[in-house]
This record gives sequence, structure tokens and C-alpha cells, in this order.
Amino acid sequence: MKAPLIRHLDRLLPCLILILVVGLIGGCSDERRLESPVQFEGNIFGTFYQITVVDPLTEAQRAKLAAGIEETLAHVDTSMSTYREDSELMQLNRTPVGEWRELSPELTKVLHIARQVARKSDGAFDVTVGGLVNLWSFGPEARPQKVPDPALLAERLQQVGQDRLELDVEGERARRLGDIFIDLSGVAKGYGVDRVADYLRRQGLENFLVNIGGELVLEGDRDDQGDPWRIGVEVPDVHQRVAREVLPLHDATVATSGDYRNYFEAEGKRYSHTIDPRTGRPIDHALASVTVIHPDNAWADAWATALMVLGPNEAMALARRESLPILLLVRDGDGWSSRASPAFIERFGKERLEKMGVDTAQDRQSTSSKTAAGEPVVNQ
Repeated sequence: MKAPLIRHLDRLLPCLILILVVGLIGGCSDERRLESPVQFEGNIFGTFYQITVVDPLTEAQRAKLAAGIEETLAHVDTSMSTYREDSELMQLNRTPVGEWRELSPELTKVLHIARQVARKSDGAFDVTVGGLVNLWSFGPEARPQKVPDPALLAERLQQVGQDRLELDVEGERARRLGDIFIDLSGVAKGYGVDRVADYLRRQGLENFLVNIGGELVLEGDRDDQGDPWRIGVEVPDVHQRVAREVLPLHDATVATSGDYRNYFEAEGKRYSHTIDPRTGRPIDHALASVTVIHPDNAWADAWATALMVLGPNEAMALARRESLPILLLVRDGDGWSSRASPAFIERFGKERLEKMGVDTAQDRQSTSSKTAAGEPVVNQ
């Protein structure tokens, strides 16, 4: 009675072995260790993102992280984008003047950071500047790249002011007290960097770099030898991206604001995308870029924008007052000069910075160094 069954098993055995081997191969593929570092790349917030993970990963872990990173970034974009009509921010911008609107904890936090930096910078940072950003062709209205009509410019300037936005942090709600257009482009990207870094930490990762459009979070080490991440500071030149020197960093965030990549020209004059909320016009001074180091990238992002608006002397004075580690790149004739704040000098050392040609003098407002340093470039 058992012979037929044995004969059938003889026929089935090769098939069973084949199925078993295929299954094992599939399982091994998911658990295969990837060569370190592992990179994740894509586009978000109108720019790129590049994430480098040094910790060992399997293929399955990489797939999970890729999905989690995209979900995290999409969540921030859905909350704070001015290019999405369905975003939480755009819904606030459409809420009738004087009417309270409930906010997510994330949007509440970003608006709170913006308000703090606005106060500390005496209005050099102001998220209600959105109407002016649009008018100067740098926002979602996509107007022609030309100098606005003076009357319309004056009208939009009257709509700007942090006092026109009331924020109830504890109640997680806000209301517009005037016909303002809130634009978070000076802080939301930094917040997105922070959120991705938080997500990676929750996954147990300890060594990684998050780069979204040049805003950086550097966690742990860049290799298994314990070496620091290396951030190059580049010449502010639209025609090249050259790192002159390299700054070693562990466990830090870096944000840079500059006026040499996003601009338009009209009648022979260049107009920066950075709008001074106090005048309603693009900035027009010698400061080419500001690099800020801070524990939180949302704060670094907002501070970099505010300092860029202020110009070299006011920016350095504010950095001293707030103990901010900053590096300024200032136009100096046909070249650039670099200036470091006291907190920046303390972090990297006076001798190292002077070898780079950075001005470390604390008792004068002008600079004499002729070497260039500017927007961060990651050197892995």
C-alpha cells in the first residue's frame, strides 16, 4: 500500500529540494549585508535629498528605511509647502482673517521657531514675507522675473509683519490678523532635515548624514574608524562648486544661506532671492553667504536666513549676542573674505581657521583675509 506513495515521493523530491533552495536564496537576498555606506537619494521641497548611512544594513533594512524616509519627507511637505494647495500651511493662508485655525504639533513648532528668530533678529526673519517673495518671482505665483511696480511693492510691504500672525503654542492654533501670506521656505527645509534624522535615530542608527539641499545633519562618524564627517566650504561662484577647506564635524547640524545661486537679472542688475522683510526688497550688501552650526537644523536654517538679511556687520554682532557659531563669506573686491564668530572659533580652534585664511579678529568690523569659504559641500 505504501509503495505508490514512495514512488511519488521519488518524483517529488527534486521539486521539493528546488523549492527549498529557491526559498533560501530569496531569504538570503533580504538578509544580505550591503556594502557601507548606503545612500538614499531623491527630490523634495524643490531640491534634492541625499542620505548616507554608515551603520551596517541588510537589503530588507534598506528598503524599510527608503520607505520611511520618503514618508517622513512627504509628511513635512504636506504640512508646510506653499506649492501644494492642499497643504496645511496653504489652508492656514486661506483661513479668513481673524479666524482661529487648529494646527498640527509640527506646524506649531515651526511657527514658534520662526517667531523666536524674528524677535531676536528685530524682524530680519519674518515668515509673513510670502507676498513679497511671490512678487519678486521667487514663490508659487511664478510672476515674470522683473522688478515689481513700486505701488504694488508698497502695498505688499504693508501686509508684512510678525504681529499680523497670532500663534497660540499651547493651544496649537493660529490666526491671521491681516491679509498675510505665510512662507516657511526659510525654516521648513531645516525642519525636514531634523525629522529625517529623528526617524533614523528611532531605527537604531548612530552614524549617518542627512543632506537636503545643502542643509545637513551629521550624526556619529563617517566610517568605522571613527573619523569625523568632513564638510567643505565652497567658493560662492555660480560657475563652479569647489571646496577650499574642510571642517571636521561630529553630531552637529549645518545650514547655509547664500545669494549666489537663486537670483534673476534685470537691466544689468542682479536681484537675490533673499528678501529683506523690513524694506520689501532683495538684499543688497557685501555678504555672500552665512553658514550656521546649531543643535537643531530648523533653528540653523532660520538663523542663516536672518543673518543673511542683516549683512556682515549686523550678522556678526547678532551672532556674538546669541553665541552662534557662524562663518560669513563677504565680498571683497574681486574676491571674498571669511569671518568667524567667537563661538565658531571656539569650536574649530583659532590656529586651524587662520591656516584656512579665516579672519578670527574680534575687535574690528572689517576683514582682510582673501581666501574663500561658503556653502557646505559634503566630502565623504
